[in-house]
Amino acid sequence: MRIHSKLSFQKELTKAILKLNQNEINYLKRDKIPFENGVEFNDFHHPYAYDLDIFGEHSLFQNINRTATFIGKKTLANQLLNLSPNETILGNHEAINELKTKIDWRQDFLALAMISNDSKESYDSLLYWNSFKNNSLPKVLVALSIILPTLFLGFLTAYFITSKIILLSYLSYIFIANLIVMGRSFKRIQSEIAKADNVDKIIKQYSLLVEKIETETFQSKKLIDLQKQLIFKNATATKHLKDLSELFSRMDTINNLVTAIVFNGAFLFNLHVLKALLKWKDNYSTELEKWIAIIGEFEALNSLANLAYNNPDFVFPEINSEYKIGFSDLSHPLLNPATRVGNDTHFYPESFMILTGSNMSGKSTFLRSLGINMVLGGIGSVVCASKANIHPLPVLVSMRLSDSLADSESYFFAEIKRLKQIMDALDNQPAFVLLDEILRGTNSDDKRNGTIEVVKKIIAKKAIGAIATHDIEVCLTTNEYPGILTNQCFEVEIQNNELHFDYKLRSGICKNKSATFLMQKMGVI
Repeated sequence: MRIHSKLSFQKELTKAILKLNQNEINYLKRDKIPFENGVEFNDFHHPYAYDLDIFGEHSLFQNINRTATFIGKKTLANQLLNLSPNETILGNHEAINELKTKIDWRQDFLALAMISNDSKESYDSLLYWNSFKNNSLPKVLVALSIILPTLFLGFLTAYFITSKIILLSYLSYIFIANLIVMGRSFKRIQSEIAKADNVDKIIKQYSLLVEKIETETFQSKKLIDLQKQLIFKNATATKHLKDLSELFSRMDTINNLVTAIVFNGAFLFNLHVLKALLKWKDNYSTELEKWIAIIGEFEALNSLANLAYNNPDFVFPEINSEYKIGFSDLSHPLLNPATRVGNDTHFYPESFMILTGSNMSGKSTFLRSLGINMVLGGIGSVVCASKANIHPLPVLVSMRLSDSLADSESYFFAEIKRLKQIMDALDNQPAFVLLDEILRGTNSDDKRNGTIEVVKKIIAKKAIGAIATHDIEVCLTTNEYPGILTNQCFEVEIQNNELHFDYKLRSGICKNKSATFLMQKMGVI
């Protein structure tokens, strides 16, 4: 039976490895993205999640996600939503660089996570059980759980030695007494089982993932530190988790009527299991969530390591604390490597870019490239550039808003609220701000004047970043702030009666237009 179970497990694991490799091949061929998109983590009120397509179909999350447990998915999502401290960023550089080379280990780890069939429901069920504080069993019940089984065993032994029939009467009395005691404990046992509905299987799978971490040799400080946290009370987390899984399995025997009557009538079996389960929770409940969180941390790091492995031309940015941000060959990490165009760009303390260009010239893609790579750099990942040096900053974006029908808000009012959110955030600390064609819901003069005032206020708050606009009057604001504001642009050329975009960033204000040409070409005007 054990051999069959082992072979069945190995078969399942092999199928998972084949599947994950096929998924990766399909992804690299750009056939499809066979990974979860994390749409449930989307937050329209987050400073950049919706604007930069962090979650959803064809999102950053979907492209880099190589997690299979709920905690792994949640950890990766949380990392993409929050700027990490510099120490964490540098630690992640080292950890990702090491995991990048551990291809077999990463695949084995992911395969184990895949066959766990973990879900939010099973994860929540485990935390639900773990969150309940133990109510100690009555002392009388604890005493009876020792005395009655001891008496039963004693009389049973005496009967086998002496064969006196009267001892069978005593055994039957104790058997009935044990069942009465069990009857008084039945609700408590059922309550404990209900709180941890079917979590024994997921605990067993978590233990396999933890064991995979424990038995690997790591070199980077972060991975070693995570590994050390899996030792508690001179034993591995794997042992403690397997003990818990075994206790849950034993507790489930109460649902088998024959087994429950025999074992509980003789030895109060399930009461002893309940005592052991409560003792386990007393000893290890504070560690349990930590161990599961470490699984999630490794899954998130493995996802970022996979991104680095798939893109050997991406680099880890150097980190500075001087509010300087620079990229060479910056591009969007999700664009096709064969066709994407890189640009060099640099920001200095309190510098802000005014970006112009005709429609389709690459303004929005450039802003998204800046935003996405600042997010990746801010969690310790590689970025889509040949060289990068950044001061990690919070990213604040107003690019793509939609009418909030649920809140009865117009597009314009939603945008005003987002700009207010950005201004309030800048009151607390400097940030990297990206704005794309703001105030689209008003007339030209109002939009122009409003945009100019927004730019002035943002630079007064010492923000770094860029704003895209079609309004030349906004560009002239650089004359008032020559050391802070700079004009950059994307140009379009008409070649052989066709529009030609080179997507290269230039200094200055955009001179060529495309809208009139396109409308004439398509017979609109």
